[in-house]
Amino acid sequence: MSKRAKKIFGQHFLKNKAIVEQILEAFDPGELPVLEIGPGMGVLSFDLYEKYGERYKAVEVDRDMIDYLKGENPFIEKHLIHKDFLKLNLQEISSQPFAVIGNFPYNISSQIIFKIIESDVEVPLIVGMFQKEMAQRLISGEGSKIYGVTSVLTALFYEGEYLFDIGPKNFAPPPKIMSGVIRLKRKNILGPGMPSYKQIKTVVKMAFGQRRKTLRNSLKPLLIEKSVDSDDAVFNLRPEQLSVRDFIALTEKLYA
Repeated sequence: MSKRAKKIFGQHFLKNKAIVEQILEAFDPGELPVLEIGPGMGVLSFDLYEKYGERYKAVEVDRDMIDYLKGENPFIEKHLIHKDFLKLNLQEISSQPFAVIGNFPYNISSQIIFKIIESDVEVPLIVGMFQKEMAQRLISGEGSKIYGVTSVLTALFYEGEYLFDIGPKNFAPPPKIMSGVIRLKRKNILGPGMPSYKQIKTVVKMAFGQRRKTLRNSLKPLLIEKSVDSDDAVFNLRPEQLSVRDFIALTEKLYA
């Protein structure tokens, strides 16, 4: 069984135990079930299993990594799910809320977040390691150059906190970029009578699809379709000038 990292899975294995401890300390799921995404060679897994026992599960797409984890600790086998997280029905994990932790594969990290956001199962807590730029983008606010679709849609459901950087030398093989760990805690902005996530997503993606243009121009097809008067001052703005709540109000205006 090969323990070498595979490019196809975006694998870079964390090897600094002190950083592992920092990640574990940042993760406090209370009584929630725990899901680890992409355990790899188990740098977090064995500590998580020891601490959370029957509440712990891990999903891993790489068969070699599954075999390695079982070889290192046979008792962990029944807690391992050999599947692609992006193709997994989260109801298979739990029909009740659960917490997520992981050193997420960088090539699918944003897809992991969208999968969680758009799932029917609530995830109150996420502690994850990402490429630094992605970590910053997920929690950035209006006015930032990296503020965009991912930032807005994540902020509809989560309060984000950037915890710390991780340099390339802490991995095998070392990536060519910096990494960052963030913590996302669930919040509920969208309530009854407010626009749906699907409607907001449509507006946000259309707005940032032409981020250098004003909303009057980037949202023109939707303004025509919905017969909305574009004289409102908000349509003079560019998308990065709008907060998350501004986007909700804009969607209300468009879908009234």
